[in-house]
Amino acid sequence: MSDAPALSPAVGFPLALGAGLAIPIQGRINGALGTVLEDGIAAALISFSTGLIVMIAITLALPGARAGALQIIPSVRERRFPPYYVAAGAIGAFFVFAQSLTIGLIGVALFTVAAVMGQSLSGLLVDRAGIGPGGKRAVTAMRVIGVVLTVLSVVWAVSPRFGAAGEASAWLLPVLLPVAGGVLLSFQQAMNGTASLHYGTPLAATLMNFIAGTVVLLAAWLIKLAIAGPGNPLPSDWWYYLGGPMGCIFIALGALLVRSLGVLLTGLCMIGGQLVGSLLLDLVVPAPGTTVVFATVAGTLLTLGAIILTTLPWPRQMRPRQ
Repeated sequence: MSDAPALSPAVGFPLALGAGLAIPIQGRINGALGTVLEDGIAAALISFSTGLIVMIAITLALPGARAGALQIIPSVRERRFPPYYVAAGAIGAFFVFAQSLTIGLIGVALFTVAAVMGQSLSGLLVDRAGIGPGGKRAVTAMRVIGVVLTVLSVVWAVSPRFGAAGEASAWLLPVLLPVAGGVLLSFQQAMNGTASLHYGTPLAATLMNFIAGTVVLLAAWLIKLAIAGPGNPLPSDWWYYLGGPMGCIFIALGALLVRSLGVLLTGLCMIGGQLVGSLLLDLVVPAPGTTVVFATVAGTLLTLGAIILTTLPWPRQMRPRQ
C-alpha cells in the first residue's frame, strides 16, 4: 500500500477544480464526434479507446506506472480490496451511455442537474460509510447545507437551458438514468481511490478504468452494429480524438484526491470546475445559439461558494453530543 502523504486542501481543491475543467471540454468533443458519426456509442468507444492508448503509453514510459500496473493482479488475487473494484470503469461507460441516450430527450441542463443531485447525495453517503480511502466522514450540518446549496446553484446556473427538456411526461423516466449515473460516480471515485492506494499510484487505477470501460462499450457497440449497422466514417480532424486524454486527467486526479478530500468534496469541486469550464467554453468558443446570461455566471459563483461552505466544520458550540 502507498505511504504517500495526503494532500492539503489548499492543494487538493485547485487540483479538483482543474480536473473538473476537463469534463465539459470532453463533453463538447464527444458530442461533436457523436454528431459526425451519427452514433453516440461509437463516439464513447473512441473516447475510451484513445484514453486507453494514452494510459498504455504512460504505463510503458513511467517506472512508477509500470510498478503500479504489476500490482493489479496481485491486489485482486490477494483480495486487498473487493475484486469488483477493478470494474469501476464500467461506471464511466454507463455514464457516457446515459449521456448518449438521454441528452437528446431531456437536454443538457436537466441531465446536468440530475447527475449533480445523484452525485452530491451519494457522496455524503459514501463518505459516511467510509467506502473511500479517506475513511468515514461525518454528515455534518455544514456538509448537508453545502450539498443543498450546490444543487440549487447548479439548477440556477443551467436554468436558461431548461427549455430543451420539454413536457414533464417526456423527461420523467429518462431523467432517472443520469440520477443513477451521478449516484454511481461517487462509488467509482471511492473504488478508484482505494485501488490506487494498493497499486501505489492512481495511474494504474486509471488504466484499469479505461480497460473496463472500453470492454463494456465495445460489447455495446458490437450489439448496436449487428442491429443497426455502422455509422458514418471516422473524421480526419485530430481534435475529435482528444476526449479520451481529457478523461485520463479527471479520472486520475479523482482517484488521487478522494483520499485527501473525501468522495463528497472531490465530487463537488469537480462539479464547480465543470461549471467554470462550461462558462469559459461559452465565452471563448460558444456553441451555435449559446448566450451567457446573469444566471449562468451567478449560479457558477454561488456553486463555488457552496463548495467552500461544505468544507467548514460544525460550529463547536452547536456540535451534537456523541
